[in-house]
Amino acid sequence: MESLASKKKRTEKIVAALKKEYPEAKCRLTFENPFQLLIKTILSAQCTDDRVNIVGGSLFRNFPDPQSFAEASPVAIEEAIHSTGFFRNKAKNIQGACRVMIEKFDGNVPRTMDELLLLPGVGRKTANVILGNVYGIPGLTVDTHVIRISRLLKFSFHKNAEKIETDLMKIVPEKCWTPWGHWIQLHGRTVCIARRPNCRACVLALYCPSNHN
Repeated sequence: MESLASKKKRTEKIVAALKKEYPEAKCRLTFENPFQLLIKTILSAQCTDDRVNIVGGSLFRNFPDPQSFAEASPVAIEEAIHSTGFFRNKAKNIQGACRVMIEKFDGNVPRTMDELLLLPGVGRKTANVILGNVYGIPGLTVDTHVIRISRLLKFSFHKNAEKIETDLMKIVPEKCWTPWGHWIQLHGRTVCIARRPNCRACVLALYCPSNHN
């Protein structure tokens, strides 16, 4: 069993490699304010970021703020986000989140993990996206890419996102928590692809116990 100290040393090398390989990595969801990123992150569940960005254009013209979502008919929201999938549940969560923001936070997107988790449809993943990309508060976003690659790197043996987040917090430097998600997501889409990982082209191959070279 690899020690925590050894994992930290390996992580330092991985961070250096990722930073060099993906210097422009950032949140792929486009947004103009915290509210837009919150709504888009809720919509991104089981949907591509590209599709969410497309939908967001007309969505925010029709629903520019929490009040407009809170007062809309559920059907109107469902129709506007239909192509993102699971539209009924997403519409319910978006409207619920907007109503909570109005009732508890003066219509603003909360700035803490505990407060963000009070919003319907917001789990730790969504909260960390908001904290890290809007408020500059380090947050480890654990999506499918991060789950899979964390297990390949033997940084965690869990399948539960929250437990993986806890494991990563012990070895990834806090200042790298937000970019870590961006780096790993990009790496997972371009090199360490689920069904056909390209280990020969992987900048992490030297530090990955699952390397198949």
